[in-house]
Amino acid sequence: MITVPLSALEVAMVQSGAPAVDTLRDTAEFARRLEVLGYERLWYAEHHHSPAIGAFPPVVLTAHAAALTSSLRLGSGGVLAPNHAPITLAEQFGTLAALHPDRIDLGIGRGPGTFDEPTARALRRGAAPTTDAEYRDDVMAILRLLVEEVALGPLPEPWLLSSSTAGAALAAELGLPIAFAHHIRPDNTPAALAHYREHFTPSRWCARPRVLVCVETVCAETDEEAARLAGPMDVVKAGLLQGRSEIPFPKPGEAAAHAFTEQEEKALTAFRSQQAHGSPVSVVKRLTEVVEATGADELMLVTPVYALADRLRSYELVKEYARG
Repeated sequence: MITVPLSALEVAMVQSGAPAVDTLRDTAEFARRLEVLGYERLWYAEHHHSPAIGAFPPVVLTAHAAALTSSLRLGSGGVLAPNHAPITLAEQFGTLAALHPDRIDLGIGRGPGTFDEPTARALRRGAAPTTDAEYRDDVMAILRLLVEEVALGPLPEPWLLSSSTAGAALAAELGLPIAFAHHIRPDNTPAALAHYREHFTPSRWCARPRVLVCVETVCAETDEEAARLAGPMDVVKAGLLQGRSEIPFPKPGEAAAHAFTEQEEKALTAFRSQQAHGSPVSVVKRLTEVVEATGADELMLVTPVYALADRLRSYELVKEYARG
């Protein structure tokens, strides 16, 4: 049984050979179904120039989904501060929070949102990569502007996204809730969250440490079916682990025929052992272990599988079996 709230991260996978607009339509149906299932919140990730993930601005998807739902919390997971002027983010999410009171989250991150260096430079408008001090200044500016310049009523709830101790330290210093990317850097989770809790400073945003942990979750009727559904993302991930360029999200049949190297298999097996793949019983057991190990106040599930129906079924099964 899982006793903490469950949420979702949408990364908008684009199916091989399919127009990206189909994925865009799927995001709307996904939001509607998650609300019916009783999920706490749905966040959208910022990506650019990716053959596998749609380049859909989180603020636009948040606005669209908020108009289609009534209770689900929505927001960015995250918008990447180096790619935007602080005033722009404050205005956009401040406006959304005024239109949809007590439903909007502003998850702030640091990464470039792309593996393509020319795209990263274009997003920074030619500037050098952001330093730790510059990122801190940007986050502080966003928070200040939300309060002093653009407050139209209820404010969005700010979160700091992190996959490292450095990010956790900033969240602790600023008194922000932390959303930790266990689905990206699982080895960093224990030390980063320990640092966050030890050094947390209460603020107007958060009175005590508040931890959301994001876990890659692929749930199906059997372990074997879950492995099949995870296959396309395994192919993409294996290439990235070996330093190759990102590839389009392959079809399940293409993924099943893919031959992984011994090194890739070893890396993928190690990664999967820290996530939650398998049958409902296996997945709920693993998610419960993550909660116990991390002290998470909330779990966010990211499910990078090929078809919307399979993705939704994964979320349905987790929610059903999480009740115990």
